[in-house]
Amino acid sequence: MPQFPYLPHTDEDRREMLKAIGVSTFEELIRHIPAELRAAGMDVPSGMSEQELREYVTGLAAKNKPASAQSCFLGGGFYRRFVPAVVPALVSRSEFATAYTPYQPEVSQGSLQAIYEFQTAVCLITGMEVANASMYDGPTACAEAALMASRLTGRKKIVGSACLNPEYRMVTATYLRACGLDFVVPDSLEGGTDPLSLAVDGGTAAVVVQHPNYFGCLEDLPALAGAAHEAGALMVVVTEPVSLGLLEPPGESGADIVVGDAQPCGNNLSFGGPSAGYMATRQEFVRQLPGRLAGATVDNRGQRAFTLTLQTREQHIRRAKATSNICTNQALNALTMLVYLSLLGPNGLRELAELSLRRAHYLADRLTSIEGVRLCFRRPFFNEFAIETPLPAAAVLERLKDGGILGGIDLAGFCRSLSGCILIAVTEMNSPRELDNYADSLDAIVSGAAARDKVTTARGGSKA
Repeated sequence: MPQFPYLPHTDEDRREMLKAIGVSTFEELIRHIPAELRAAGMDVPSGMSEQELREYVTGLAAKNKPASAQSCFLGGGFYRRFVPAVVPALVSRSEFATAYTPYQPEVSQGSLQAIYEFQTAVCLITGMEVANASMYDGPTACAEAALMASRLTGRKKIVGSACLNPEYRMVTATYLRACGLDFVVPDSLEGGTDPLSLAVDGGTAAVVVQHPNYFGCLEDLPALAGAAHEAGALMVVVTEPVSLGLLEPPGESGADIVVGDAQPCGNNLSFGGPSAGYMATRQEFVRQLPGRLAGATVDNRGQRAFTLTLQTREQHIRRAKATSNICTNQALNALTMLVYLSLLGPNGLRELAELSLRRAHYLADRLTSIEGVRLCFRRPFFNEFAIETPLPAAAVLERLKDGGILGGIDLAGFCRSLSGCILIAVTEMNSPRELDNYADSLDAIVSGAAARDKVTTARGGSKA
């Protein structure tokens, strides 16, 4: 039940609110929404007591099957990971329930220090020199990085990898189109990015790649960075933070700007949000870093102090000189990532990444031992991989869901050529028992379909 289940609005109150809005009925208010998109009203029996109504609504809510109540192998940018109890205990403290923006540093030292430490953590895991106070989320951070590269180089074309997360691609394309920039993505799709396939030339501001990419495969960052830098372009790398506990930091592989999403680090799935994006770059590019940057100094008494050192938003400087007018820091979600990373430490983050990798490869080996199931791409991968089955992916996922398994993402929505493929993510939340259950369930689905096909063929029927 909601925290405030009792709403005291009378019919007269509702009429006054509708009148203030400029409509006469609630139906008129939602008239623009197509009927097929509206939720059907609950047929609540009349004359129920509060206790009876609470029990009735609770029963309706019990029909929901959240990811936390099933074996979840969903990924593609958001991941179900374990959140230690200390994380919500710390981030929910009243000290962090402060003003939206720390405009007055003398009364915002706690918030500013949290931002400063978040920036430090981002620099440590990415191998970069400076980071900002966070962004809305990963996709918008990617778009802002592309705009930043255009400002730095004075060029108008951004080249993106075909293996970039489709949500990142769509948001970036929207940003660039609105700013009169070109976004070019090659058609080739081989599970990884070939430097020769990228249309990098003298007009290219940046090459945007993801590592691990959308299919979980690892990219050859040094080769891609070399191709970008040879043409005078910058290298933008989208990363998954937990993988950075095991993989070489992008800053050591030629990246100029690194972005990603904080969600896997202590932030729950929460139906896809909210989250925070992170952005890090080289010191020489700091003047074009969007948003805000907290710095450490000393006050007039020689004590350590924190302040907003760089503020390039249009709220703080002349609009024409702002690096972005749509950026902020998601303070609570960024704080959550900081607490999570501080709790794990370098060794804990590495152990977590190794556990995810081992379990993902174990499941991949189990699944590909099933007749007719194979990996879509023969490339090294981290904790996510794509498989192809002899059956339509949608049908397989539906059968798995009937058995309490959220089996992954149907890649048909990403590319028609991958219509039979499923993207599977494995984290520490997937126990060995769940991995075996997934493999056994898929084996039963595939072998059962094969047996039915044999019977149909033996009877002279059509397998269609």
